[in-house]
Formats: sequence, structure tokens, C-alpha cells
Amino acid sequence: GINAEYGGFSYGRMTSDYLRSISRETVTRKVVENSSEKRELGDEAVWSLSSAKPGFGVEQLRDDSLETYWQSDGLQPHLINIQFPKKVMIIEIAAYTSFKLDESYTPSQFSIRSGSTFHDLQEIKSVEVEEPNGWINISLKSKSGKPLQTNLIQIAILANHKNGRDTHIRQIKIFGPRTSVLSALKVPEFDCVDFAMYSTLR
Repeated sequence: GINAEYGGFSYGRMTSDYLRSISRETVTRKVVENSSEKRELGDEAVWSLSSAKPGFGVEQLRDDSLETYWQSDGLQPHLINIQFPKKVMIIEIAAYTSFKLDESYTPSQFSIRSGSTFHDLQEIKSVEVEEPNGWINISLKSKSGKPLQTNLIQIAILANHKNGRDTHIRQIKIFGPRTSVLSALKVPEFDCVDFAMYSTLR
């Protein structure tokens, strides 16, 4: 595997027997386990795909089930567009793929692009993976640790394993930083217990 600390992404291995036994609730908990630091923003966006086989589209990509998947139905590159109504802060994208189940449909090369509209998209990250089974976590923080601010994220699948044409992705999650009410209102957070007990707005 590749350590997320150095490569900006990582993937976990999971057997297909175990994969089939995971409940939707378990999937959600596993992806959002760092909920004190980040929150999932996908429901705030409009999702679109470059192509999809009927019954294997955005709904399957976002249904919190690892047993369903998006299947493209066209020429590469295959595109996932995530468009927000206003500029948001993004820190990470997580994609679930399974080489054990999907073989030549499994992506091997991703390009992450960002922009205000489709006309000014620029690649901000290129990721290559080898036979991934599990979550691929792609950090979009800058070198100084700042979140990416954007209106539009495009995930492009440039290549699949074994030169496969169409692709399978089982889930996509997109995360922003979780900001407290105090920091959002620019209220200082107190270290002293005596002060902190009065810091909550009522």
C-alpha cells in the first residue's frame, strides 16, 4: 500500500466475502470516522457523469452501499462532476474501488481537477493505484495544510486495469473541514475552564 502521509492517498485491502457482509451503516461509519475534523459535503452538490449504463449512475455512486456501483458507458476519460452552488472548502476525496470484484473495470489512474466552471478546470492532483481494494483517500490540502476552495471538482478516470474500457466506482465521498460555531463566528475559543463555560451562545 501507499502511505497517505507521503503519497496523499492510501487504500485498504478487503476480501470480497467481507465486502458483501458490510451493512450500509458500517460503510458510513468507516468513511466518516474522523467526523470531528471533517464532514461530507456531497449532498450539497449537483452530481453529473460523462456516461452511465442505465441503473448504474449517480444514485448508485452515492447510496452508501458497497454492493452497487457506477458503470460508465462511453469513451475514456470517464468523468464525475461535483458542482457546488457556491465556493466551498475541500480537504479530501474518498473513492471506493474493488479490483477483486471488478477487475478490468477498476480505475488505475485518476486526475482531480478544480475550477469555477467547466471552462477553467485545472488538474490539481494525479493519482495512480495498483489493484486497489478499499477506500482510496486523496488529500486536496495544500502543502501548508490549507483546504482547497472551489466551486467545481471533476474526477477523471484516465485508465483502468488490464486496459479496460469502462469503469466501476462503488462510492465517492467528498469532505470539507468541520468548523465549529465559534470559529465560524470568529469568537475566540478559550482554554481556561472558567472562561470556556461562558463561551456558548444561548
